[in-house]
Amino acid sequence: MNTFLLRIKTKSGHQIISTLLATDTVYNLKVKLTEFTGIESKALHILYGFPPKVLEVSNDTLTLKEVGIMSGETLIVEEKSVFSEFLNDNIQSSSHLISDGNSHVPGTFIKKVVPADNSCLFTSIGYVIGGKINSDCSSFMREIIANTVAADPEEYSEALLSKPNKEYCKWILKPESWGGGIELSILSKFYGLEIVVVNSVNGNINRFGEDQHYAQRVFLIFDGIHYDPLYMESPNSGPVQTIFPTNDSEILLKAMELAKESFSSHQYTDVQKFTLKCMDCNIYLRGSSAASQHAKQSGHMNFGEITS
Repeated sequence: MNTFLLRIKTKSGHQIISTLLATDTVYNLKVKLTEFTGIESKALHILYGFPPKVLEVSNDTLTLKEVGIMSGETLIVEEKSVFSEFLNDNIQSSSHLISDGNSHVPGTFIKKVVPADNSCLFTSIGYVIGGKINSDCSSFMREIIANTVAADPEEYSEALLSKPNKEYCKWILKPESWGGGIELSILSKFYGLEIVVVNSVNGNINRFGEDQHYAQRVFLIFDGIHYDPLYMESPNSGPVQTIFPTNDSEILLKAMELAKESFSSHQYTDVQKFTLKCMDCNIYLRGSSAASQHAKQSGHMNFGEITS
């Protein structure tokens, strides 16, 4: 029998289980996960596959092979009380969101508008993974990021974060704090997905996780201050798709075309003209330069976007 190598992702970090076999049961797996995580068996919330789907079986005596867990699989493990509502409502029903790899069927990238509530990045990622707009997922993702940063203060230094490691961890947990490149990189690693950002500010695309050779990718669009998710809609009104294989070069070309079109048609925000509010002292600031100057003078770092 071949030994199973399972990668386990939790909020506290990554671990590897190498003591199970294909013939071991779901019960055996749960015992190991409880040992690794400290989460009681009945409270384990286990996700596997692409996109992540919930491991739910009525018979724990089924083998890992029988339920479709393969060697090399990455399992995302959480406590039900933290993550189950979001995933049960969204990810279990997301099988229709995966491309079958046939991008030659005509389709169009469409933007799904999410709330401009300072958590648009996290809400957008929740949508492309789960297929629904659910702002509740942002707090979970913020915890993932904070724990990842806190666990590696050398990699996530003040030079990278623009603030001390501990200060950043407190900051990113606040609902008014924006996400950007650092947060995208961490979430790409956590979910095992390449995240492609179509940037309408400069007409480029940015690929987070490109060097990790992930099997799947998702797409967001960024207009200078706000992120929205992208999905592919087919002309026959079939199911939309938000997750695509990374070897699908045609999808990537469509994303590049969208970035150039968005830039050419000025579908971006002039960052020198939009209004921000300092959440620490409640004053309003015009443009990113004013916000930057205020931060230097006051030490305040929490800004919220003011929408019309």
